[in-house]
Amino acid sequence: MTRRCRGCGSTALTTVLDLGSVPAADHFPPHDTPVDAAESGHPLRMDRCAGCGLAQLADDDTVTAEPRGIEPLALREQAAEAVRLTDAAGLLRGTTVTEFGSPHGGTWLPLLTDRGFTTTDGPADVVLDCFGIMHEPDQRAAFAARAAATAPGGVLLVQYHSLAAILAQGQWNALRHGHFAYYSLATLDTLLRAAGMSVVAGWRFELYGGTVLLAARHGVDPADHTVAAIRAAEAAAPAVDTLQRVVDQHVGALRAWLEHRAARGDRVYAYGAASRAVALLAMAGAHRGVLAGVADASPAKQGGRMPGTDVPIVSPADLVAADPDAVLLTLPDLYDEVTALLPALDGRWFVDDPAGPRARALDAVPGSLWRS
Repeated sequence: MTRRCRGCGSTALTTVLDLGSVPAADHFPPHDTPVDAAESGHPLRMDRCAGCGLAQLADDDTVTAEPRGIEPLALREQAAEAVRLTDAAGLLRGTTVTEFGSPHGGTWLPLLTDRGFTTTDGPADVVLDCFGIMHEPDQRAAFAARAAATAPGGVLLVQYHSLAAILAQGQWNALRHGHFAYYSLATLDTLLRAAGMSVVAGWRFELYGGTVLLAARHGVDPADHTVAAIRAAEAAAPAVDTLQRVVDQHVGALRAWLEHRAARGDRVYAYGAASRAVALLAMAGAHRGVLAGVADASPAKQGGRMPGTDVPIVSPADLVAADPDAVLLTLPDLYDEVTALLPALDGRWFVDDPAGPRARALDAVPGSLWRS
């Protein structure tokens, strides 16, 4: 069967990242079940369309219900700032709001209802989509649905993890089952125009290493200077096929670090049973001999294990009680939140990134990561 672009229908697709077969990103088996080789039998590849430029999940043979995570403080703070900026730009007009949610959880609706908006099932003056649309297999239909939900004169707000940031930081493990699209501004502009809308403003945030919020309206409207700044930043990103070269380096560095710590007799845990950690830990060959457990605040994940491994998922309280020698943080954005919540673990945190585990020095400039 000929594969077609999820955004424009073109058949001009090229594979730019191939991780082989890995576990499903959102299925966490019970911790006491044996590891089945079939768990790691799901192909995971990224294609790029020569027509609209959309980077996309090639195929997804997983059928699992994604467990609801706990919304990080960094995400809540960024949402509040995003709403403040769009309001300051005069884009939050009208009285009604609707939201296309994300399976990861979290909502911006209270931020709008606190400003006097009321929710509606019909076309709304403000339509919200925070990391939701990337979960839609049919991207063309998804953009059409969001355009139809936006009232004439209304605004559509779409937030996405920037493909440029993924490329610049080598975040190859942003590719996962259930995430069907990875966006650049140029591609989003193309897909929105096909749905009868145009980008009018945009903002960049540090969340996830680079997040963008775009505002779009019906018709053909001029974009302001903020859009040009985002476009220029994205133009400087590395080519998408550079991700493939990062994979072996990252996986190898993590494997070596875990084995080195185990050889020293250290008890190592991780924090964050995140989807981006699934392929990484499985490919690095993580097991209880080198990684005693992964802590996560989501009750839906606790009691399970990391797929493709025998590493159990425990609660943050269990992590503290275990008194580990080192804790690998799989999501850098959680650093400030978890170190404040778990002061007993001060000095034991290592932040994972594509260059391998790094320790964050206590006197480091905020945001900087240092080699352990």
